[in-house]
Amino acid sequence: MQNDSPLPQPVRRSIPGQIYAMLRQWVDSDYYPDGIDAVRNLPLKVDWVRCIPFIVLHLGCISVFWVGWSWTAVGVAVLLYLVRMFAITAFYHRYFAHRTFKTSRLAQFGFAVLGNSAMQRGPLWWAAVHRHHHKHSDQEEDLHSPGVSGFIWSHIGWITSSRNRPTEYDRIKDLAKFPELVFLNRCDQVVPWFFGVGLWLTGWLLERYAPGLGTNGPQLFVWGFFISTVVLLHGTLCINSLAHVFGRQRFKTGDDSRNSLFLALITLGEGWHNNHHRYMHSARQGFYWWEIDISYYVLRALSAVGIIWDLRPVPATIYEEASQLKTRVKKEA
Repeated sequence: MQNDSPLPQPVRRSIPGQIYAMLRQWVDSDYYPDGIDAVRNLPLKVDWVRCIPFIVLHLGCISVFWVGWSWTAVGVAVLLYLVRMFAITAFYHRYFAHRTFKTSRLAQFGFAVLGNSAMQRGPLWWAAVHRHHHKHSDQEEDLHSPGVSGFIWSHIGWITSSRNRPTEYDRIKDLAKFPELVFLNRCDQVVPWFFGVGLWLTGWLLERYAPGLGTNGPQLFVWGFFISTVVLLHGTLCINSLAHVFGRQRFKTGDDSRNSLFLALITLGEGWHNNHHRYMHSARQGFYWWEIDISYYVLRALSAVGIIWDLRPVPATIYEEASQLKTRVKKEA
């Protein structure tokens, strides 16, 4: 029997009601006054109101013309890029999305906080979206496939749509059992706010007690928060877009995933995307010693000191498959 019941639709609200709903959603990412079903039935288009934090983040980079630069500020920006990129690639991706190693509950929370400071939303939303991507890679259901939705939408457009905002908790039941992770996921703006304030305060203290470093609160904030975070965001998003367009395919994965040294360098190892799509359960994505995978090297170091353990390797069968494919290509050439 066909269900002819109408789809849930957003309720019309007064201007004050709209402002209240908008502000509360920025504080609580799981707040959907019309219900999640109504949000899922919204059209796939840019929601400019919901994009305000990301717009402000990008526009904030222009402030560099007023605050100037110093080696201290640039160095902090680079350091924060590397540290937070590791938190995204090694923990948001390889741990939360794929569970490729084990760690303690305390370390799990600590790296979730560090990843949250990158303003790529909460760890549960991130993991749920990525698991969905692997299930439907470069198919119509994929949220960010350049082959399906175009390059710009796959890079940044998809994240601006309210339809893609809810966290699909059914996909991450293994993570949703931790209340501290659910809190971080719901209140995903809290950590970035504290992070930004901390940078400004650190810059103020350095200006007062270490003036020789040549920095101050506004300068450290602009470089460490705005510039570092925006570059980090687009570096990560390049894996959604560029890693499905440029590079080489070692494995026949049924999608457009590619391997790219350039992307591996700027994302600390995520550029070996075709490898990853062939076997996503390994803690390493550079399957061979010449495939630079900095996140994996750091994970090995953390494993050596006991912070993490049980790093899942690449199975021998995968290497055999790669060898056979290489031999076949040589014969065909």
